[in-house]
Amino acid sequence: MLLTWIAEIADEPLVLEPSDRRVEWRTNTWYLSAEDEDKQSLSVTEVVAAFERTAQAIRHRIHALGFAGVATFYVWHDVQVDQLRCSTGSVAVDELPFGGTYLPSDDLVPVVEGFLSDRRPAGTNPSDQTAPNAMTPFPVWVRNVGPTSR
Repeated sequence: MLLTWIAEIADEPLVLEPSDRRVEWRTNTWYLSAEDEDKQSLSVTEVVAAFERTAQAIRHRIHALGFAGVATFYVWHDVQVDQLRCSTGSVAVDELPFGGTYLPSDDLVPVVEGFLSDRRPAGTNPSDQTAPNAMTPFPVWVRNVGPTSR
């Protein structure tokens, strides 16, 4: 199911509105969970390829819309709720709307590996010993999907 959900993101509503980033966030952000059996049946390569295809499809959609600004598609593993999350925004890589420190990367493998190897029930919180420190940067895979970049 996870691969299907990732593919479907490319066809979901897409809003690029630099003057209203909240609307972008609400419309363009997706939360993806998977049961342990699903995680065990997937390879990192399959999931990475699915996100790559989705990013490419979003790039084509943005081009077709005639949007001329910066646009970034990005994916991260929310460890606290055991979800892969992704979003598209009219922001540069160094302006993503996170409250914490993040490390932008062009390598999606560590993000997907972290998610697939997490064997807690989806939606449960880790203990304080496994929760990342609020100051610890977390990896975020980023892909420029707009016609321009900064």
